Amino acid sequence: MKKLYVFDFDGTLTYKDTMFLYLKYFNPSKYRFQFLKHAPLFALVKLKLADAETVKKSFIASILKGQTETKLNQVADQFFEQHYPKLIRDNALDFIDKIKKEQTDSYIVTASLDIWVRPFAEKFGMQLLATKADYQNGVFTGKFATKNCNGEEKVVRIKEAISGRKFDKTIAFGDTSGDKPMLKWANESFYQFFH
Repeated sequence: MKKLYVFDFDGTLTYKDTMFLYLKYFNPSKYRFQFLKHAPLFALVKLKLADAETVKKSFIASILKGQTETKLNQVADQFFEQHYPKLIRDNALDFIDKIKKEQTDSYIVTASLDIWVRPFAEKFGMQLLATKADYQNGVFTGKFATKNCNGEEKVVRIKEAISGRKFDKTIAFGDTSGDKPMLKWANESFYQFFH
């Protein structure tokens, strides 16, 4: 029986949001300054008065724009070494360890950038569907190369990735409203299952 597992990352598999953690890890002083600068915008996003993707792009760009892909990946690997496994929920780790890899395809499907989620996906032996960072000549432009991988976009990206393949069962895990289209799409879905 061939199964497809699709996991949201932040909050579902992890205890904390990795975007803020990685950006703070990358440059603590710049992070503090930009966090204060963006705080009013974060508040407006919570109140649904500002576009979450626009604010997210601005915040990430304010810290990472102009950095080389090599540097971003090196720091992502160091970030992973420092935060794995304590950042991952214990019962999520147990569940992932028990997945029968030969009968299952597994994906992390996340709105977070591929930069810092990649080492976690590699560790879990999973494919990664994330918001992709845009590079020109090996330098991060501060823009996204794809749509923000959230809400309906998660389902679009999954369908693209598995095009032409058949699964007996699709199973999704999520923890926020941004995961609901993915949870609705799957044969079986689990909301805040690892909490």
